Amino acid sequence: MKTHYSYWQLKSKLFAVTTLALMLSGSIAAGNLNMKKENQTDTISYVQFKGVVVDANNNEPLIFATLSITGINIATVSNSEGEFILKVPKTMVNKSITASYIGYKSKEIPISELRNDKNRIKLEMISVSLSEINVFPKDPYYLISTVLNKRNENYMNDAALMTAFYRETIKKGWNYVSLSEAIVEILKQPYNGSRPDMVKMSKGRKSADYTKLDTLTFKLQGGPYTTLMLDIMKNPYLVFTDDLVSYYDFSLSNITRVNDKLIYVLDFKQREHVDEPLFYGKLYIDTESFAITNASYNLNVKNKSKATAMFILKKPAGANVFPTEAAYLVNYRQKNGKWYFGYSRGQVTFKVDWDKKLFNTNYYTTIEMAVTDWEPSEEKNFKGSERLKMNVIMQDAVSGFADKEFWGEYNVIEPEQSIETAIKKIQRSIEKNN
Repeated sequence: MKTHYSYWQLKSKLFAVTTLALMLSGSIAAGNLNMKKENQTDTISYVQFKGVVVDANNNEPLIFATLSITGINIATVSNSEGEFILKVPKTMVNKSITASYIGYKSKEIPISELRNDKNRIKLEMISVSLSEINVFPKDPYYLISTVLNKRNENYMNDAALMTAFYRETIKKGWNYVSLSEAIVEILKQPYNGSRPDMVKMSKGRKSADYTKLDTLTFKLQGGPYTTLMLDIMKNPYLVFTDDLVSYYDFSLSNITRVNDKLIYVLDFKQREHVDEPLFYGKLYIDTESFAITNASYNLNVKNKSKATAMFILKKPAGANVFPTEAAYLVNYRQKNGKWYFGYSRGQVTFKVDWDKKLFNTNYYTTIEMAVTDWEPSEEKNFKGSERLKMNVIMQDAVSGFADKEFWGEYNVIEPEQSIETAIKKIQRSIEKNN
């Protein structure tokens, strides 16, 4: 059976979500990131708590768990090692925090019981019996159709002004060659409209070690906008539309819980007769509202030439560059019966084969964004001079790494040990050169 859509039309739709757009060339391109460089005076109006979220039975870290001040929009996520850092305004230390993770019972902890460091939050895995399900959908296609039809009902229909932490890294082999971090403000547009989300910079720092890149300049394009494109309920046309649904096989694989809600786990993958790169993964769907609460998915990169065309903008002569893995994650949070974007992450691995070199090179790219606070907004647009460009490149300068208290009261994602080591190396280099 032959598909009747144009691959290149599909590519234009998927490009934004699948690409951590790469520019590979023999020279260094100039960045176009506008940053605020003024120092901000902190009055230490917060208390900081650090720790790790683990499985109560085996002490394995729970990665990308959500930690939020109960009943408040302030939140963060644990990193890929389960570690977290949460800054709580002093006016809220009498409240509690809630830790939650897919398939585990949420846990509420009074902030007064937390230590400043080395907290160990243990979550218990929960099982779900079929007797708990009132209606068990026999048709997975009906389930995904219901999800799409209820999008406007389940997700925020008012604009919101969000504060978020963004990080992107590029590793060549085991070595970090680029690290960018930023606090951004997001004008998150209603899910029932077509207006695109907008981003402006509040504070950021970035560094790139071009000496480790040989003659190859490897850059990510799009920055925070790419993480926002992973919000598949704001941008469903990037993964699922009424037309594209027919190119996937769906199956209901499990039932679990998220935030004490019963959740269907819907597996999906592209059908065998479709050879264009589509996606495969899992959708976590609330059994009552039919809202997607989480999604974990990969791009099928088996068709090397077509997958490469989605990612590579430029490449140097004498090199064959192609993706070997592209994995994505998006999590949603709920407030007042509506779901909103909370966290997204993209990881893409590339292989560079040089014609005249014996060994190839692997590059590992990661982007992630966590919403740390938000409030309703009537704002329509950011000023053009403030707004980051859609094709922003984050890595072309150094700023902020010398200041170990750079983030102040802003909530950030705790860096993994390898990233923390990379930051310390940058700081030592700055101290040596001053």
